[in-house]
Amino acid sequence: MTRFLAILMMLAGLGGPAMAQDSANDDTASEAQADMAAQEDDDDDDDDEEEADGEASTTYDAKGKFDYGFSGLLARDNRSDLAPLTLAAGQPVAGGEYTLKSGGYYRIDINADGSQELALSGGDFFRAVWVNEIVINDIEIRPMGVHSFEFDDAGTATMSFIAVVPGRHTLSIPGSSGETQQAVFNIQ
Repeated sequence: MTRFLAILMMLAGLGGPAMAQDSANDDTASEAQADMAAQEDDDDDDDDEEEADGEASTTYDAKGKFDYGFSGLLARDNRSDLAPLTLAAGQPVAGGEYTLKSGGYYRIDINADGSQELALSGGDFFRAVWVNEIVINDIEIRPMGVHSFEFDDAGTATMSFIAVVPGRHTLSIPGSSGETQQAVFNIQ
C-alpha cells in the first residue's frame, strides 16, 4: 500500500506542472480569445447581416474631404457650366482654352448652326473624363464611352462630365489642322 501511495504521489507530482501549464494556457487562451473578440467588435464590417431578433446593425458614415450633400458629386450645386462650343463653317470651335480641375463636375453645350456637316472628335479627351450624360432634344443618353459628335443639321447637344485624368486634351474637327478648329481642355 505504501508503494501504491508513493506511485500516486509521484504521478501527482509529475502531473502537477503539466496541469499548471494547462491552466496557464487556458487563462492565456481565454485572454487571447477575449482580445480577438474585442478586435472583431472594433473591426466589424458593414456586410454582416442583421441579427435574427430584429436589432438594427450599426452604420458607419465615411466622411470624405468634401460634404457634397445627398446627391453627392453629381448634385446640381456642384456643377460648373462651361462656355459653349460652336460648330459652324469658318468659325472657331471655342473662344479659348478651358482649365478644369480633376474631380470637378462640368456641363458644356455643343451648338451646331447647320451651315455644314461637322463633327467633334477627341478620343484622348473622352478617355480623360467620365461622361455622366449627353442630352439631345430632351433625350438623355448615358454612354459607356464616346469618341465623337457629328451634327448633320442645326442643333444642340449638352454633355455633363467629370474631369478625371490631368493633362492637355483636345476636341477637334476631324481632318482640320487649324488651332481655331479645336477646343483645348487643360485638366489640373
